[in-house]
Amino acid sequence: MIVSVVVPAYNEAATVEAAVRRLRSVPLRLEVIAVNDASTDDTAAILDRLRAAGLLDHVIHHDVNRGKGAALRSGFGVATGDVIVVQDADLEYDPADLPALLDPILTGNADAVYGSRFQGGPHRVLYFWHYVGNRALTLLSNMFTNLNLTDMETCYKMVRTDLLKRLPLTANRFGFEVEVTARLAQARARIWELPISYSGRTYEEGKKITWRDGVAAFVHIIRFNLFAPGGDWRTRR
Repeated sequence: MIVSVVVPAYNEAATVEAAVRRLRSVPLRLEVIAVNDASTDDTAAILDRLRAAGLLDHVIHHDVNRGKGAALRSGFGVATGDVIVVQDADLEYDPADLPALLDPILTGNADAVYGSRFQGGPHRVLYFWHYVGNRALTLLSNMFTNLNLTDMETCYKMVRTDLLKRLPLTANRFGFEVEVTARLAQARARIWELPISYSGRTYEEGKKITWRDGVAAFVHIIRFNLFAPGGDWRTRR
């Protein structure tokens, strides 16, 4: 089974090469797709060099910054693997966790697998209010989706390609996490959750998400759960 890994990157010159090299050390058949979302640092040049060295299978460059969700859709569009997973370029998530996440899909038990930062895996101790915000957003999302997730906002969401590509995804920024969770629930996907390690970074180290994104997420939860597009994409296959 081939795993397509989509790596969205915006001004991640300090870490993106290390993230890609960690991915290539994972004992899985990977298709690695990097999307440069109009970075203003050396991210674009680094990605092109990694592509020339054979460490990346595809590199996509956005002319203007469109947001994480838009970058992911660009990456999903060229993915050809059997499953797709997102890998942030900032080293907060460890690719060594990917084989364990793939297992429930390999065994036919899951359509999607979430890697949870709140199920007891090793993690760096950081911001209390970020923790509270994550749990509050997950709780509200669960109330609408009727799921019992512990970490809706996790980056590590591994989904069967045929399922993910038929979901009507439109969010351009960090609302992607809310939207894809709502759409998977509406499609009646079989979702599993497994513990992962997490090495969060500080704002001084380059963290980009802010309280404004948290407020927007509350709005997205209501929007994406109450107003779903029509069509046959909800039918399980």
